[in-house]
Parts: sequence; structure tokens; C-alpha cells
Amino acid sequence: MNSPPEPGPSPEHEPPVYRNEGIRTLLAMFEFGDPAQHMKLGQMLQDLQQSAFGVFLFVAILPAFIPIPGVGGAVSGPLVILIGLQMLCGLRKPWVPGFIARRGPRRGTMHTFLDRIDGALRRLDRLLKPRLPQLLAPVPAHAFSGLLLVLLGILLSLPIPFTNYLFGFQLLLFALALLERDGVLMLVNWIAALAAIIFFGFSSGQLLGYAMELFQRWF
Repeated sequence: MNSPPEPGPSPEHEPPVYRNEGIRTLLAMFEFGDPAQHMKLGQMLQDLQQSAFGVFLFVAILPAFIPIPGVGGAVSGPLVILIGLQMLCGLRKPWVPGFIARRGPRRGTMHTFLDRIDGALRRLDRLLKPRLPQLLAPVPAHAFSGLLLVLLGILLSLPIPFTNYLFGFQLLLFALALLERDGVLMLVNWIAALAAIIFFGFSSGQLLGYAMELFQRWF
């Protein structure tokens, strides 16, 4: 006769279950459907929980990879700043203005972009995992990531030659860290972002001047 199973921990003592909304969910979101269909950003984000900021950031940086000078940064930069400000203010899920929520990329555009980075994404999918939550979940860490996104968004908006792909790649890694809840990757992002901000921003004086201009324009 088998002995009865040992009682497990009570529900109130169980650790929170991580809901996988990582790279696999992102890929599945765009896998099927009409390539000409416009995917509305508001609908894409409405059912997401922990990864909503990551998906929003992933979609926001797509224009940064358009090989037309001045176009990508002018579109992606303000969106990244919006995301960063919300994280800096402590929001756990992004608020998307209506005129942005009603817009979004074509499914075919996402297919093309994801096809280009598919190999790298799938390799990263095997490496990334939820870890070091203290670099993601606490309010100070969440806000610090938001501050860095604001500054990187400002740099992306500036007409600094040959930097769109560089900042776009940095922001892609931020999106992946948020998607997979990977604190190790987020720590790497913090270090790389600070280096970029110091080198491209404060060394040229453009970052502070543009930040002040934005502040005066908005407030």
C-alpha cells in the first residue's frame, strides 16, 4: 500500500509563478495571419502582464532600424522616452495614449524584422531566464531602468551620425531583459547604457541641452 503523499506548502507560502511571456510569446504573437494586417499596439499589450513594457519597447524600437537618416530616431526616440518616463514614475504596466494604441506595425514588417534576428533570438532564448529579480522588480531598480531608457531615448532622437543601430541594439537588449525578467542581462544593459550616455551624451553636451529643451517644451 502506497503511503499518502506528503502535504506540499500552503498556497500562501508558494513562490509566485512566473508567467512565461518571453521571447516565445513575442514570436508567437506575430507568427500567423495576414502580412498586410496592422497590429494595433493597444490590443497587443492589453492581455500582457509582466512583459508588457518589454513588448512595447520591442515594437517602439523598430523604426530605429529603418536605414533612412533622421526617420528612425524621430519616431522611436519619443516612444522610448514615454516608456522610460512611465517606468521612472513606478508604473508596472504601460499606459498608451489612444492615438498610439490605435496604431502599430504591419504583421509583415514584424515578420521581416524577426526573420533577420531569428537565429540570435532563439540562441538568446536558451540563455536568458528569470533571475536576479532584485534588479527588475523593486521600485528603485524599475525606476533606474526607466531613467536610462529616457536618456537613451533622448540620444536616439538626436542627429548623432551612425548611432541609430547602436542605440537600437542597446534598447533591444533592454526589451529582452524585460521580456525574460533576466536581471543579469539588465545589469549588463545598465553598464552599457551608462557608458553610451557618458560617451555620446555628456561628452558632446547635446544630451543635457536637448533634455532641457524637452522639459521647457512639455512643462
